This record gives sequence, structure tokens and C-alpha cells, in this order.
Amino acid sequence: MLVVTTENITGHRVVEVKGQVFGVVVRSRGLAGNIMAGLRSIVGGEITEYTELLEEARRHAVDRMVSNAHLMRANAVVMMRFDSAEMGQTMSEIVAYGTAVVVEKIAP
Repeated sequence: MLVVTTENITGHRVVEVKGQVFGVVVRSRGLAGNIMAGLRSIVGGEITEYTELLEEARRHAVDRMVSNAHLMRANAVVMMRFDSAEMGQTMSEIVAYGTAVVVEKIAP
């Protein structure tokens, strides 16, 4: 499965547009992570607990988006983007979305 942030894929042409596709993940930071992050925020710098949480959530969101594109019989996702939101004080929502398409290689 090709996943790109661009509208076109070099060397390929879109032969069918399947439609919008997305993957959603909601993660809780947990009490221990919030305590460690709170302590780190006192001295400043990167809060690695949150960075790791969001990196993992993005990977899962992309995996779910790709699974949904496979169900639509697509072989690529174009114009892929991420969106995120806070839900309450302790949860983060990550969404990966794009357009599921069927592409074929352009003969040289």
C-alpha cells in the first residue's frame, strides 16, 4: 500500500477513486505518565512520555487507515493527513485520513 501526502504519485496514475478513508485512535495518558510529565514540565524541555504516546498513536492511526483502504480494495492513499484533538484532560484523539485510490504504474 502506497501512502503519500501528495495528490499524485510519481510514475503512477490514478485509475479509480474509492473515496475517503480514515483511521482513528483515542489514547489515555494514564496517571503515571501524567505525574512524570508534570514533574518534567517544571524544569522544561521535551516531555518524552507524551512524545512516545503520540508517535505510537500516529502509527496505529495510519495502520487502521491502511486496513480500511484495503477493505475498499484500494492500493494507495493520497493526500494523507493527520489531525488531533484533546478529549477531556487525559485523552488524545489522533486521526489519519486521505483518499483511497487505485493506481497503476505508467509504462516507461
